[in-house]
Amino acid sequence: MARDLWLVWLLACGAAWTSAAEPDLKKGVTDPAQADADFAWQGEYFGTLCVRGCRQNGGLQVVALGEGRFSGLFYPGGLPGNGYTGGAKHKLAGERVGDVLTLRGDEVVAKLQAGRAVSVSSREGAFWGYLQPLYRYSLTAGAPPPPGSIVLFDGRSTERLKNAKVTERGLLQVGAETVDSFRDFILHVEFKTPYMPLARGQARGNSGIYLQKRYEVQVLDSFGLEPQNNEAGGLYRFKAPDLNMSFPPLSWQTYDIHFQAARFDDAGAKTAPARITVWHNGVIIHNNVALENKTGGGSPEGPQPLPILLQNHGNPVEFRNVWIVDRSSPACATPAVAKGGR
Repeated sequence: MARDLWLVWLLACGAAWTSAAEPDLKKGVTDPAQADADFAWQGEYFGTLCVRGCRQNGGLQVVALGEGRFSGLFYPGGLPGNGYTGGAKHKLAGERVGDVLTLRGDEVVAKLQAGRAVSVSSREGAFWGYLQPLYRYSLTAGAPPPPGSIVLFDGRSTERLKNAKVTERGLLQVGAETVDSFRDFILHVEFKTPYMPLARGQARGNSGIYLQKRYEVQVLDSFGLEPQNNEAGGLYRFKAPDLNMSFPPLSWQTYDIHFQAARFDDAGAKTAPARITVWHNGVIIHNNVALENKTGGGSPEGPQPLPILLQNHGNPVEFRNVWIVDRSSPACATPAVAKGGR
């Protein structure tokens, strides 16, 4: 009897250890090795098609929604930042059965098979051509801090940050804010959203870059979605990005932000709004936008500069290579952080 109880206890402990080791897709995973089988199907595809007798490029973004379900967004002309110049996009949806995933929309059908190109056709069955997997990276990923800049995080020191927590892999977690306050600046941030296929909306890889703790540039897993003011790249609840340049989750992405603080007179009255230009993954998404007021839950506007905050929204977003050029000093040169939008 005692031996049987001991065996039951060992089996229970083993089950608990196994359960603890399993990745929690609801909370999000930060390592591709912990992702589910659907992760390999998610991504971007690009190619040249023959649509109703006309040759044109096309792009497809495939989004994992958990338990074999997927959505897709088809772009005529190519992918955002790589050929897509506007025009009607086509939403698709479908499920994976074995090694075949079929996505259907009102006009487009895409069929994915493991190890093969994506077959694209019309809803009526007319074959258009194939799309190949495409793995993109930001033009400013790994950008070195220019002379005169302040390194906020380089994978080692956190002396320029408060509430900083660093993972075993040397990545910065959410919740950190700068020790110093900044007025006018150029900020470079690299971030990675977690893989959370079962999450939706604001619960899917949420964080934010709070400039002066007043104005938020949203961080979110918005891959494969329409641009919105509360999605990735949005000036939160104020302005949507001109283009949704989100990469798939677990991809390194970049924000390059030029910020000029609001101006106030001696009596404390605002005389000029804050202005912001943002590049997302090397492509401009906000161009010299005037910020009418603080965004979302930001601190009230005022003449005093405040720190920069990497928002903790409860999701395991990670950061690396964070640096800033303080432009408040007239002697500070303005480096070229990102080369124009495409």
